[in-house]
Amino acid sequence: MKEQIIEAIEHYDTIIVHRHVRPDPDAYGSQGGLVEILKESYPQKKVYAVGKEEKTLHYMKRLDVIPDEAYRNALVIVCDTANQERICDGRYKLGAKLVKIDHHPNEDPYGDLLWVNTEASSTSEMIYEFYLTFKDRGLKISDEAARLLFAGIVGDTGRFLYPSTTEKTFAYAGELIHYKFSRTELFDRMYELEPNVIKLNGYVLQNFELLPNGAAAVVMKKELLEEYGVRPSDASLLVSVLGNVKGIKAWVFFIEEDDQIRVRLRSKGPVINGLARKYRGGGHPLASGASIHAWEEAEKVIADLIELCK
Repeated sequence: MKEQIIEAIEHYDTIIVHRHVRPDPDAYGSQGGLVEILKESYPQKKVYAVGKEEKTLHYMKRLDVIPDEAYRNALVIVCDTANQERICDGRYKLGAKLVKIDHHPNEDPYGDLLWVNTEASSTSEMIYEFYLTFKDRGLKISDEAARLLFAGIVGDTGRFLYPSTTEKTFAYAGELIHYKFSRTELFDRMYELEPNVIKLNGYVLQNFELLPNGAAAVVMKKELLEEYGVRPSDASLLVSVLGNVKGIKAWVFFIEEDDQIRVRLRSKGPVINGLARKYRGGGHPLASGASIHAWEEAEKVIADLIELCK
């Protein structure tokens, strides 16, 4: 499959790279890292990274604004996106050929070419592997590409703490740090939080609900977010904090937005992506997300999580 993807890349003069909505560092890292590799390797080609920008990730990369006409006879690559509903910018359908590169379970096998590796720690890890596979065929990597891919790997492994981190992950990260970028500056930007978000973190630690069987829940309604002056996307940054609490097996954050309630699920053992799929979501076995539209449905999620932790 990688061979077919590189052949497609070599064939098309315009390449447009997408990723998922509500992006995280791996979404930006894999998308941006691939774009920078292709720009470095094929300076004659037009290569774009598109989608709605996430303000908190401006330090990683700013995205391109392109007209619909740019998709005519273009190769479109979607990174780090399990299903079509989560692809940011619906114009991905306008290209001549569609490629999916992802490390989530392949429950929506969209695209003409699919490279899915659920054993990879991140899609950024896969993009670096793609470079290594074809560097003798002309692929080049820049310092900027290395910075983006390293950030993506760090983000999706929780600074190498998550079980998805493998020997290959450490090996690739060890190679990437030899490129010229400041890890200190990168870590500062990735993990620094605004004071109001830190205060909300304190609220979470004081108010999370311990449930039977090692489950736990946090409820963040709009009134609470407004009280702390925090956006839903910023509140989502706190979802991993309960991982340090002894006795908790799996937990859920409910974060109310204007049109839905985001469900953020995390686990230290029980497989939770099946639960996420039940509520119009999905993700990894230990880190998933979903969406609900009523607080009554939140009670059902909690009941299912308690049963799952049994």
